[in-house]
Amino acid sequence: MPYPTAALVTDRRPSPVREALQHRLEHLARTHRVPGAQLVVDFGTHVLSLHTGTADAGTGAPFTAETAVPIGSVTKVCTAVAVMLLADDGDLSPDDEVATFLPELRALPEVTVRHLLSHTAGLPTGPDSDTAAGTTAARYLSAVCTAEDALFAPGTAFSYSNAGYVAAGRLVEAVTGMSWQEAVGTLLLDPLGIEPCFLGDTYSDRPAAAGHALNTASGRLRAAHQNLAPLEAPAGAVQASALDLAALGKALVGRSAVLPPAAAAQMRRREAAADPGVLASGWGLGPALFRQDGRWWCGHDGNAQGTSCHLRAEPESGVVIAFTGNAKGATAMWQDLAADLTRITGMRVPAAPARVRHDRPVPLPEAAGTYRNGATEYRIKLDGDGVPTLSVDGDCPIPLACYPDLACDLIDPDTGRREPGGRFHRDPATGVIDRVQISGRTARRTATP
Repeated sequence: MPYPTAALVTDRRPSPVREALQHRLEHLARTHRVPGAQLVVDFGTHVLSLHTGTADAGTGAPFTAETAVPIGSVTKVCTAVAVMLLADDGDLSPDDEVATFLPELRALPEVTVRHLLSHTAGLPTGPDSDTAAGTTAARYLSAVCTAEDALFAPGTAFSYSNAGYVAAGRLVEAVTGMSWQEAVGTLLLDPLGIEPCFLGDTYSDRPAAAGHALNTASGRLRAAHQNLAPLEAPAGAVQASALDLAALGKALVGRSAVLPPAAAAQMRRREAAADPGVLASGWGLGPALFRQDGRWWCGHDGNAQGTSCHLRAEPESGVVIAFTGNAKGATAMWQDLAADLTRITGMRVPAAPARVRHDRPVPLPEAAGTYRNGATEYRIKLDGDGVPTLSVDGDCPIPLACYPDLACDLIDPDTGRREPGGRFHRDPATGVIDRVQISGRTARRTATP
């Protein structure tokens, strides 16, 4: 008998809304070359659960409502909820210094639990999974959580950091005496009615989807290998269905007994220093925040190897939207689905933060230089025409369009299309550009040409 997937009662009766959304889900999956996808819409009064396609293009296994998908960084919300449940029990406070619990952070004594959960600790993103695979979490944190690598003073800015959530997971382990997987399962997943399922888990027999990559030469989809290092589990190792994500969303908006409403409200409260740029409109203690039509939605986006998963929840109405897809094209599919949800249901769901429209670009030669986030190097140069270009770790440079407010767009070299990239920041004391934030990651200036 299969394990029940999340404690949500779904409405399976035919209706124009269900049929229209099912049609769009199937059509968009074909359009974006996504083998399988799930969509859950919890209206507060009833729940629509839809799915289509295959979980594995190689085996043809069906993608059902119960299929678990690698949800990538949406895992961070699970870790944050576990931390806040411990805080609600009085085992810690969001304003406790993390070094009190974790000696590997003693080099940064001002970093608090609040800073970790809101990405305002100033920690680097962290090494790639191949590098992390050969060490322990404590050694990993000791190596990256140093005063020399700090991007800014804790609580003064935002930089999305897997290292911060490795530390949050270690915090859960230190307080509970359990592994992160055991603690998250016991504190959160089991009470929500979700069968715990993690990357690399050999104990669960729950059906799980493979991620997929598109071979551009042959046009064929192939299964992608999940390469998350075990120590990075608190940042990205949960596998879950859209129904599971919807149950998590219910907890975030105070519609579940698992997370007390006061703790949920605290998680959704916008942190003053958390300006995530192109990732979201703001950030709380775990959830990303999206402003739409005067209302604040909460949730998170997550990408594993060949998957794209998205959660949105609106506390005023109680509406929760969850989507999973098992190919890279599922990100664009989600954006199209959000537009369809507006057209079909009347709900304006923020797939991404509202884009600020800029006029023509301006020269910004003072931005040229080398910036670093841990081991990652961002190099900004001026080409022969004076246009700034960005190269990350020596990759091919991408042209930038810079604007008077120091925002910048990435320009596709082939199409000329502009996509929001981030912004530069000036040192308030000197007025000199000393940082750049690209896709939510901040890099500190280390050299000027």
